[in-house]
Amino acid sequence: MESLKSKSIKGGEFIIRETACEDIFIPEEFDEEQLMIRKTCEDFLESEVYANLDRIDNQEEGLMVNLMDKAGELGLLAVSIPEEYGGFGKNFNTSMLVADSVGPGCSFAVALSAHTGIGTLPILYYGNKEQKDKYIPKLATGEWKASYCLTEPNSGSDANSGRTKAVLNAEGTHYLITGQKMWITNGGFADIFIVFAKIDDDKNLSAFIVEKGFGGITMNPEEHKMGIKGSSTRQVFFNDCPVPVANLLSERENGFKIAVNILNIGRIKLGVAAIGSSRKVLNHAINYSNERIQFGLPISKFGAIRYKLAEMATRNFAIESAAYRAGQNIDDAYDVLVAEGMDPSQAKLKSTEQFAVECAILKVWGSEMLDYIVDEGVQVYGGMGYSAEAPMDRAYRDSRINRIFEGTNEINRILILDMLLKRAMKGELDLMTPAQAVAGELMSIPDFAEEDTTLFAAEKKVLQNLKKAGLMIAGAAVQKLMMTLSKEQEVLMNIADIIGYVYVLESTILRVEKLVKLRGEEACKGQLDMMRIYLYQSVDKVAVAGKEALCSFAEGDELRMMLVGLRRFTKTEPFNIKETRQRVAKQLIEANKYCY
Repeated sequence: MESLKSKSIKGGEFIIRETACEDIFIPEEFDEEQLMIRKTCEDFLESEVYANLDRIDNQEEGLMVNLMDKAGELGLLAVSIPEEYGGFGKNFNTSMLVADSVGPGCSFAVALSAHTGIGTLPILYYGNKEQKDKYIPKLATGEWKASYCLTEPNSGSDANSGRTKAVLNAEGTHYLITGQKMWITNGGFADIFIVFAKIDDDKNLSAFIVEKGFGGITMNPEEHKMGIKGSSTRQVFFNDCPVPVANLLSERENGFKIAVNILNIGRIKLGVAAIGSSRKVLNHAINYSNERIQFGLPISKFGAIRYKLAEMATRNFAIESAAYRAGQNIDDAYDVLVAEGMDPSQAKLKSTEQFAVECAILKVWGSEMLDYIVDEGVQVYGGMGYSAEAPMDRAYRDSRINRIFEGTNEINRILILDMLLKRAMKGELDLMTPAQAVAGELMSIPDFAEEDTTLFAAEKKVLQNLKKAGLMIAGAAVQKLMMTLSKEQEVLMNIADIIGYVYVLESTILRVEKLVKLRGEEACKGQLDMMRIYLYQSVDKVAVAGKEALCSFAEGDELRMMLVGLRRFTKTEPFNIKETRQRVAKQLIEANKYCY
């Protein structure tokens, strides 16, 4: 355990600590059993989902329930459920792989994700023995379908302001729940609802396990949505719904904590599902570019199309690198906590909570990457991209919800810095010492020592400088704005962008470094090219975000000095990025698929 503990990194610590490539997990390391699970997911989508997309979108009676039943028979709902409850007991990164592999499944992916995540995990992680024994086995097989009732008409991002009430009856046997919930995924066919309500005049929410058969539950018709049309989305009304006191989940007023912690898992799973969806869209785009003839040539021969394909692949590769790195970090933290004697359910929660910063980053970067890729996918298809006969129509519409799901991207960006600063204030992360060191470095003469020319040395120096830029700006913002920083949302989002690009870039560099050590430089030319492309873009993104932030709160000599520092920290050697993209695109086109 000591070796595991010594190499394990705290959540958010990447901004102040170097990580060795040997200490991260890369997707190329999935074992044979995990690859078989991925193949099972892919085969299921091929045989059951893709051929029925129009029927699913039309919400054909009983079809989604039937698909969920079949997924349950294959064990796709039980991958991370402990064996004692009829599951397979696989680790977090394996459940991430399932989310990735099912991600391209359009509305079906949404239904499965809601059931296995926000519908099942509150009971698995917070339920008592009796609750787990009663509900988890049936949720694991899909005999019972689950949904999650948090959002209300007047409480979206501000979840704890919900007005749904729970009042204990005169006999003291049941809570009577009354209120309205909206945007409830799986609402139309769910057997179990995880319902959040305030008991009496409590300040904080409590959570309840509500069975559809309890009574007092009515619903509006299915919502008509821009995308994910096949996903059941209903308003659910509770009118004195009698819930046995035994179905209070965890402790009174612990509901908000449950919601926040379960959303951490939902965020990183959404990010990895976006990777799978993006890969599918990219494959369509590559195939079409090879088939579509214009001016006597396949459009894949043209530089403008090659630019798009290379950019799409680069962003997917980078986010994928970060996702499975974070997933393994969560698994490693879990192993340490269990070895130290923590209850496994508590350890699952604590390990994910510890990496809440990374979960938020993956949610934002994954959803925005998918939006970029589907948009460019439409463009590659040209006029056909706008036709409902081509696959890009559904992909484009389905993608848009992901920047709203699991907390809007704006909320998540604000949370990234907020969570880091709270950890610093608790003494869990020492951000102040490195931030002060960077401030001191600004006053010193730049180091003109001879450059290290070994492989990855230049990239790692750029990465370290980007970390310094983030620390400089965050430190200055805290010092300058102090108690008003929480109200400066634009500044918070600028700094969050810097932190996010640092994390994804570092993950990409470490993945490629580890791959080169495993396979050799010659076998990793495409990955090396994508790493350099992403580094080039990250430097520019950090420079822009940093300048916006600094100009928002600093002025005079202080501003001029920090802008000089920012320019020093956002330098990179020029290279022919056009030719680099061309090489990446050439590999994709020759393989006729995403091949990394």
